Amino acid sequence: MNKPIIIANWKSNKTVGEAREWWKIFSNTLSKSSSKEKLVIICPSFTLLPLLKEEIKNSELEILLGAQDVSAFEQGSNTGEVNARQIKEFADYVIIGHSERRGSLKEDNEILAEKVKRAKEAKLSTIFCIQGENTLIPEGVNLIAYEPIFAIGTGNPETPENAETVANTVKKDARFLYGGSVKSDNIQAFSKKRNIDGVLVGGASLNPLEFAKIVELA
Repeated sequence: MNKPIIIANWKSNKTVGEAREWWKIFSNTLSKSSSKEKLVIICPSFTLLPLLKEEIKNSELEILLGAQDVSAFEQGSNTGEVNARQIKEFADYVIIGHSERRGSLKEDNEILAEKVKRAKEAKLSTIFCIQGENTLIPEGVNLIAYEPIFAIGTGNPETPENAETVANTVKKDARFLYGGSVKSDNIQAFSKKRNIDGVLVGGASLNPLEFAKIVELA
């Protein structure tokens, strides 16, 4: 039986000290059984991956790490880029195609396909974000995260019924996640849907108590 998937996307938040304090509260709140029964993935900024890897190693919780992006380039003369081989030292997953990067940084289908390719070469599992049924999905992605733009950071989530309709259309061989204003008071409405395998949590994941509650309820 596949485990429910709960992913925290911290976006561009938290310093090292803040991340350490978050982990202290979260690890003291989440039950060991929940961390084993669910697939829990934390996606912080690149700078926080080494810290969280060490904290997880020293805990009894079964938590995985993911990056929020990956370079479309191989290693080499690409100033400011973080390539897939570098990420693989700290993480098992990577988010690709988030709407904030598609919009602000103009990442197009060609760039995103290249990022998926680089991730696969490094044996990173991909969390590919889509905005709807018509979003082009590269071959071989592991997880598809449906994040309608109107629901991101607004407090107005998509309905579970509409999210499952998208899942039925695009799911194929990848597991399907919903993301967009996910909180502890609506997580069960999504997790009860047969074709929704988990959630991608944004703002609510910044609060360790709230995120632990979401994991417990999923």
